[in-house]
Amino acid sequence: MESLTIAEHIEHLTNEYRILVSRMENPTDGLQLRASLVRDAEWTDMGAGAVVMLAKQYGAFVLANALALAEALGLEDGETRI
Repeated sequence: MESLTIAEHIEHLTNEYRILVSRMENPTDGLQLRASLVRDAEWTDMGAGAVVMLAKQYGAFVLANALALAEALGLEDGETRI
């Protein structure tokens, strides 16, 4: 199977998470969102907590820049290895 580009991977994840969020009663509830990521998106509890915290604390603009920098540096998993 051919691997996705970063842009394709982000588009796929965005679509997956839009569907996940649309099915939630209260998607802004961090605990509910975290549980949904664990249950429906195969995240560990620790990983889901980190993703929810990052999204809420930094938002898409900062995280897009962090993603671009991590990609330029060749950092796929980062130091925490979540």
